[in-house]
Amino acid sequence: MPLVVKLSLIFLVLFVLFALFGTYLTPYGYRQTALMHRLEAPGLFGSGSEYPLGTDARGRDLVARLAVGAQVTLLVAVAGTLIGAVIGSALGLIAAARRGYTEAAIMTGVDVQLSLPIIIVALFVLAMFDSSFMLLLFLIGLTGWEAYARLVRAATLSARNQGYVTAQRVLGASALRIYLRHILPNVFNVILVQFTVNMPLTILLETALSFLGLGVQPPMTSLGQIMSEGRDRLLNAWWLTLFPGMLIFLLALSISLVGDWLRDRLDPTLRGRRMT
Repeated sequence: MPLVVKLSLIFLVLFVLFALFGTYLTPYGYRQTALMHRLEAPGLFGSGSEYPLGTDARGRDLVARLAVGAQVTLLVAVAGTLIGAVIGSALGLIAAARRGYTEAAIMTGVDVQLSLPIIIVALFVLAMFDSSFMLLLFLIGLTGWEAYARLVRAATLSARNQGYVTAQRVLGASALRIYLRHILPNVFNVILVQFTVNMPLTILLETALSFLGLGVQPPMTSLGQIMSEGRDRLLNAWWLTLFPGMLIFLLALSISLVGDWLRDRLDPTLRGRRMT
């Protein structure tokens, strides 16, 4: 395993631990205000502040807010990517199994989705309707489903001609059993790799929407929302954008690096190329 992948895995583990237990690192709640301590510089840099990463414009501890923001960002990233994976994989299997008009309709939907800029669609929907967390999660879940549909359809069409599938047909197995019990596990590697590819895009989409004020709404918070609160104070309160921005950047980068490594390990064509 390359060193950069090991470092990425270490960061991902630390990020998850911080999201789960980061609120225990500070005695302050993420909504607890202290106007006498507003915009205090991080104590880690020798400012003398009792707040290690400083405070925001309302005197709220940035450590607590980053921990809660990491929880929300991680929840949206995993749940949103999982929704897209389930929808796209199911449609890809159906397209490969039914063929004909069903396949044509699904692949037309894929082409339509590819032609739509998802962030513009999300901005339009969130601006037209009340921006709720469930609506945000649903919109983010629709991101990238077309990639799963195309990949799973292609992998399924290839797998259905394999010997083990022919043997199951001869033994009288139903089509549903063949696709769910035999073909789906064999194309799961494709879904897993695409999951790691889509998750950074999901994180960046949620960050962008929250930064623009149409994503996660108060009293909830996310890393993108924390960055948005500090965008007007870059000169005198740089820590409000630096720390959440670093977490978002390193999280997306680490997942991408791990995803590339998984693709190289799970793709038999790439394994053969490395051996030669």
